[in-house]
Amino acid sequence: QAVVDFERLGEHAAAFQGHDVGFCCLGTTRAKAGADGFVRVDRDYVAQAAELARAGGCKHFVLQSSRGANAQSRFLYLRVKGEVENLVQAVGFDRCTILRPAVLLCKRQESRPMEWIVQQFLGVVSRVFPTAYSVPVETVARAMVACVLQPGEGKVKVLENGAVHELGKA
Repeated sequence: QAVVDFERLGEHAAAFQGHDVGFCCLGTTRAKAGADGFVRVDRDYVAQAAELARAGGCKHFVLQSSRGANAQSRFLYLRVKGEVENLVQAVGFDRCTILRPAVLLCKRQESRPMEWIVQQFLGVVSRVFPTAYSVPVETVARAMVACVLQPGEGKVKVLENGAVHELGKA
């Protein structure tokens, strides 16, 4: 594990050398970082990390994005996720897999009351519609690993929430 200063990510290029696969789950919230901070973390840091990984020899980059990601969206969150997907694809990896999970079901150390309420509701809904609105983070992690272990099907593969669930069961 290498600890890097994302404000000076270029100074940590050595941490990105010699890896065949890169996994990226970096993100924050607008509430925690403000609008500018959210864009810097979720788009700029991720794009720069992808560029450093590619320069370091990475062949397959796996990006956790979000359901509804769209660079043309009027919603900041979805627009930034769409923009970073485009930036990562443009880096030119041999393979790029983008996962677009729905609401992530997880336990957090920090308090997010509204997210907790939504997770409780979606936890109940997921019993009836298991792949519709949410996905456990463990399932996303398993899907990220599984997509690397499978033979490549094209240069860019986008996995929507249902596919994330399926691959995460593998």
